[in-house]
Amino acid sequence: MKLSFILWLAQILPQPAADPLCLATTVYLEARNQSELGQRAVAEVALRRRDSGQWGDSVCEVVTARKQFAPTIVNPGLRMKNLEAWQQAVQVAFQAQQDWRLPPGQRHEVVPGASHFAALDLANPAWAASPRVATIGDHTFFRVQRLNPPAAAPVPTVTVAALPATAQRMAP
Repeated sequence: MKLSFILWLAQILPQPAADPLCLATTVYLEARNQSELGQRAVAEVALRRRDSGQWGDSVCEVVTARKQFAPTIVNPGLRMKNLEAWQQAVQVAFQAQQDWRLPPGQRHEVVPGASHFAALDLANPAWAASPRVATIGDHTFFRVQRLNPPAAAPVPTVTVAALPATAQRMAP
């Protein structure tokens, strides 16, 4: 299957249904030749960036932000032929998203605080002088900037007095 088809499909799927597809595609393109731990670390960086809101509000927005992850760097005509690696990437993406739904202190973070990664034998970005979090396989993970999850939106409160009279009778 072609990368362009997957990216098109992600655009027409509703959110958040498209996010696992975008995350799996990124894991496949960035780390299909890495260990499961290395794949998980790549997924974690994308999820941490999504939480920060600095690169987008969805995983798809984050991984398709200009020149940030492989989906926007590699040729869209690339054929993703390795079915076994694709299945592994999908599994890692779903597991990472499931774990990421836990409160921050309960997550099984592989690269805590990492906001960037690079294969330093292929690239030497300016931010590579930032604090290193870990090296897993071919990737080195960095804490380029401290990313805090966005503050939780206040939960609206509804008082019984604000409800219409018919609703007040049904309120507990």
